[in-house]
Amino acid sequence: MKSKKGILFILPGLTGVMVFYLIPFVDVIVRSFRQINGKFCGFANYRQVMENKAFALAAGNTVHFVVVCLPLLLGLSLVVAAMLRRSGNVAKFCKSTYLIPLAVPAAAVVLLWRLIFDSHGIWNRLLTLLGYNSVDFMNTNGAFSVLVFSYIWKNLGYTVVLWSAGLSAIPEEIYEAAWVDGAGKLRAFISITVPNLKQTAFTIVVISFLNSFKVFREAYLVAGNYPQESIYMLQHLFNNWFRDLSMDKMAAAAVLLFLVILIFVYILHRSWEEEH
Repeated sequence: MKSKKGILFILPGLTGVMVFYLIPFVDVIVRSFRQINGKFCGFANYRQVMENKAFALAAGNTVHFVVVCLPLLLGLSLVVAAMLRRSGNVAKFCKSTYLIPLAVPAAAVVLLWRLIFDSHGIWNRLLTLLGYNSVDFMNTNGAFSVLVFSYIWKNLGYTVVLWSAGLSAIPEEIYEAAWVDGAGKLRAFISITVPNLKQTAFTIVVISFLNSFKVFREAYLVAGNYPQESIYMLQHLFNNWFRDLSMDKMAAAAVLLFLVILIFVYILHRSWEEEH
């Protein structure tokens, strides 16, 4: 009887997931094996996607972005969280500012980008005053660095909050015992803090990985459909295919992307289980 009541409680949410996520995804899988006219074509769409130069560029840039951003974000946010834990009043003051970047609309972030990195922006003004030539960052390889900076800035506070939650779960007595035994702050951080944050780290890595796919909005609003090559991401490709009604290729690419994400999460989960 209790199990039936439980099913009734989860039924509304389960229905919503099926209608808005599961059924549409099944439809995407079916479309990936069909042409636009509905004719079955086997793996032709997948071959076409894998041979597409734009897909290769977008996938390579996306992987590059994730590989660069994840270690930077995780390492920097962990260091900041550990420092704030010992900062007392400073940490209390910072708590009110952690999540401000997440509350800033994408359009406002774009204005900030242009204010700083435009060819007539603040940064170029400083270069001119120092005797250097101005640089149009968004049309050079420097655009990638600007995109990385935007991702770190927007997600740092949120990730610090997640690390802080994990740090607060570590008993203070362990650190006190380590200090009595002569351990310094660095040794305590390596031998106590890091091992006790592995469970928290798994959640943070997955969330940060998924958030890395949301940086498209800023890049799109700044540079449009076809930005500088170093910041041409998979989201740009999907947007262009959607505009051109290339649903067959977009469906095949979406399935491939889903499989990559699934494999990444599975490997991460397996590695975490083996360590425990």
